[in-house]
Amino acid sequence: MELSESVQRGLQSLADLSVFDQSGFQVLVDASFRSLLSSHADPGVLDQPEFKRIDQILLKQSHTAATTFILEAVKQNADKSTISSCLEELTFSAERIEIFYSAYQKHKKELGRLLASIGRRAPQINDVSWRLQYHTKNGQVDKVNEPFYSISLNAENEGSSEDINFTCTVEQLQDLVGKLKDAAKSVEKASQM
Repeated sequence: MELSESVQRGLQSLADLSVFDQSGFQVLVDASFRSLLSSHADPGVLDQPEFKRIDQILLKQSHTAATTFILEAVKQNADKSTISSCLEELTFSAERIEIFYSAYQKHKKELGRLLASIGRRAPQINDVSWRLQYHTKNGQVDKVNEPFYSISLNAENEGSSEDINFTCTVEQLQDLVGKLKDAAKSVEKASQM
């Protein structure tokens, strides 16, 4: 894995026994995985008692380096030998490599799903077809006598085409058209800024 100099320095600080003792190392690794998996930013993730004696700038650099390394490892689907050799080059002890790798194994799938969800876009609508239909009766009531629309959206997502079909009443269709107009105005305003 290719890592920037700042990430390498942060990881070397994390490997240094004089900076992070064993419990501090374990807590920082856990905090790094927690901060990546948390749905909201937790400003107190580094406010642990184990970190009180560590320089806050060095702590933040090490945390950033650890999270960057974790994401890079997940992105490349790194195995134990890749992670071990990379951390050995950065002077990690065998015990610390094992602690890191076990946490990585524990959270790898969840982080993989998180990374896979980034950058996906909604399908692009290419065509719309519709048909007005009329309900005359149903199984519970003899006469219903209400119109409804059968709508088919031809959408394309990442090269594959699919049809999205649904039905709606006149009121629901009017509501949908109003929301689409509002969305179009919002996009137009945003593009003018």
